[in-house]
Amino acid sequence: MTNHPAEHVNPTTNTPDWAAQRIHWVGVAGSGMSGLARMAHAFGASCTGTDRSPSKTVNDLIAHGISVSLDQTGDALPDNTTLLVASAAIPDNHPELQRAQQQNIPILRYAQMLGRIMSQHTGVAVAGTHGKSTTTSLLSHILIHAQLDPSLIVGANCAQIGGGYRVGSPKRTPATDNTDPASQKMRGGILVAEACEYARSFHHLHPTHAIILNIEADHLDIYNGIDDIIKAFHTFASQIHPDGSLLVQHELPQRMDVVAGLPCHVETLGFAPQADWHLTINQRTTTLTSRHGDTASYTMPLPGEHMAYNAAAAAITAHRLGAPWNTITHAINTFQGLDRRMQRIGVIPAKNDNEVGGGVTVIDDYGHHPTEIDTTLRALRDAYHPKRLICVFQPHQHSRTRFLMEQFAASFAAADLVIVPEIFFTRDSELDRQQVRAVHLVSKLRQQGVAAMHVDPLDAITEQLKLITQPGDLVVTMGAGNVNQIAHQLINP
Repeated sequence: MTNHPAEHVNPTTNTPDWAAQRIHWVGVAGSGMSGLARMAHAFGASCTGTDRSPSKTVNDLIAHGISVSLDQTGDALPDNTTLLVASAAIPDNHPELQRAQQQNIPILRYAQMLGRIMSQHTGVAVAGTHGKSTTTSLLSHILIHAQLDPSLIVGANCAQIGGGYRVGSPKRTPATDNTDPASQKMRGGILVAEACEYARSFHHLHPTHAIILNIEADHLDIYNGIDDIIKAFHTFASQIHPDGSLLVQHELPQRMDVVAGLPCHVETLGFAPQADWHLTINQRTTTLTSRHGDTASYTMPLPGEHMAYNAAAAAITAHRLGAPWNTITHAINTFQGLDRRMQRIGVIPAKNDNEVGGGVTVIDDYGHHPTEIDTTLRALRDAYHPKRLICVFQPHQHSRTRFLMEQFAASFAAADLVIVPEIFFTRDSELDRQQVRAVHLVSKLRQQGVAAMHVDPLDAITEQLKLITQPGDLVVTMGAGNVNQIAHQLINP
């Protein structure tokens, strides 16, 4: 259910007349929705919204001048609304969407609205199964550091870039040392955003520049296997502006299928020497070398090859947009990370802690796909060298858990103990819910020789950890649900 929105255009400048817009946002407290609503509000639109429950985000929106109601019956829809924007999680039969249809109010989904705003900017879209939020945050941090003043939408909180959204300058003045052949004259200011493949929402974006970090099987409740996913990424890539560029993972097995027939400039990034941009790592020092002769080195504050790779993608794209290399490397060296990405929450004393420096380190991470889990656990073990690595993993979505069960079972080899609460229920049907339980994953882990236990609810896991942790242990909470509550309860009981 999506109505085609009428455009409000300033006849003098031929740009959207934001002051004439009265936009109502349903599901406004979502990470992307809240940022986009604030952006539209900053552009001059009058914005209202609704959400299901009170939250810090709701309070922040109200503080920014956006009226938010917790009434989602349809009565909160203002009479003078010119456009309704709904989160992807809002069903078509939602009362507010039905009310808007009755009143002939145009309706857009979040991704459509993002695409609409991006079309008015030099759009930079970061796509991939993993690493989107980290790369988008890093790229934004570099561009801000380079005084290129970008606007941005990130699906996570990064304090260094002002949270999850930012409204930058509508104009762009590139640095003078950028001779990248893919650099073109750009329209408007820079807008950096994540491009999510769920429900093919990134097909609504038409960026000037794009990054495809990686592609793996995920969202199999939407896609019919990896070939279907590859086709979706190809469609996304085909929508890049012909004068723009695509940076894609060199080692991607189906890379040629993704880039076939693209009119834009294409370059690859990877660890293979044949890549257009070759990445080498010596401990935490990363060297990036281009076939054009560019070379840059930086030290990653966060551990793991995946973090070095994400930083390289951000660096190349920032240079393409006009940032000089010395500014780029300095920005990466000073990057402090973002919430829920190998985030160090703190250290707590262990029970019977009689060892010098023998506390328990507590980390929180958003990883919810097998590859993310395996990569993150190995990076944490290499960086911290814990006595024991204890992972509290909350599976996210019953369908994902069922479709990728074997991969999940193989992804915890670096952990000494895995504690699994019940699966976080979201987006799936009741039938999906009935087909798989957390105990099935625990059983598979034990078959792989991994010590695992099922404990629920989350409060019980917190109490269990207080009893079993030993000096020198590292506890990491992982998942896209609310498992991070455990990490914060441990630090602030």
